[in-house]
Amino acid sequence: MTSSPRNIRLTLAINDSDHVRDVLSGVVPVDGVDLTPLILEAEEIFFRFSRGREWEVTELSMGKYATLRARGDDSVIAIPVFPSRVFRHSAIYIRPDGPREDPGSLAGTRIGIPEWSVTATVYARALLAHEYGVPLEGIEWVQAGTNEPGRVEGIAIDPPRGMTIVPERDRSLNELLMAGEIQAIIAPHAPDAFSDRSGRIIRILADTRAAEEDYYRRTGIYPIMHVLALRGDVYREYPWVAVNLLKAFTHAKDRSLMRLVDTNVSRSPLPWMPARALADEELFGRDLWPYGVDANRTTLEAFLTYVYEQGLCDRVLAPEDLFAPETLSTFRV
Repeated sequence: MTSSPRNIRLTLAINDSDHVRDVLSGVVPVDGVDLTPLILEAEEIFFRFSRGREWEVTELSMGKYATLRARGDDSVIAIPVFPSRVFRHSAIYIRPDGPREDPGSLAGTRIGIPEWSVTATVYARALLAHEYGVPLEGIEWVQAGTNEPGRVEGIAIDPPRGMTIVPERDRSLNELLMAGEIQAIIAPHAPDAFSDRSGRIIRILADTRAAEEDYYRRTGIYPIMHVLALRGDVYREYPWVAVNLLKAFTHAKDRSLMRLVDTNVSRSPLPWMPARALADEELFGRDLWPYGVDANRTTLEAFLTYVYEQGLCDRVLAPEDLFAPETLSTFRV
């Protein structure tokens, strides 16, 4: 990638995913920008950016970002590019002697979470409340690291009205569930006793794929976990960067989707990937990973309702409140 002396230099921190890789490699340039990519794990990105705003462009938790936005924090502004989307029926873990196939039985129990503002926990708590009739106020929420003790909230959180959040600093959620001191874990990272395939921890739903497909067909909600964001000072000086980033990441994503359905060569180490992608198009449409506000309005409006219900926002934001105004519409040819 050739540098231009007229380009501005920006550093981007993001997780490694195929749909962003062409921007990181320079195959898809960002007009007017010389981009230095930092490939880091999501937890490190969120921890460091939340505390120090160490770089100019970042992948960011939707839960944390919406919380900041509702508080009037203008130190960061989002672009409707969504590096991570995951259905979260699969994020609820129990012991084998727990309420298998019955999330509603978690009412009135103790449930562990890594952080209240983690986006995966927002969606999973919403599932408990809206899909399975579990009153969130009746749960004792235990906040701790999933597999390592000592994790704290990335941004300051006041317990939502009527809800109890108990921090645990000395033990992990994995340890607490194994000891029977909590009845479930909600977390994006699997507990160690699940990952080791020992069967000591299981998912509450055995067939999460079927549950998630049914959920999408009924609701149209395709959960957004992470968003691309620009540091506020950079955006105020160079507002055009927001649209140029959106264009570049959209092009990179479209190239990634083309690779998924390529039958000429193996683009990923997974059998029958093109056939799987084409089958998913029957459910989601040709664009399996849409960016922009209008294409994601159902999901965004649901999420903004959830963060309000769960006390992360003191008002219900509109999707347009989240993003740089320049990115809300585009030209047509």
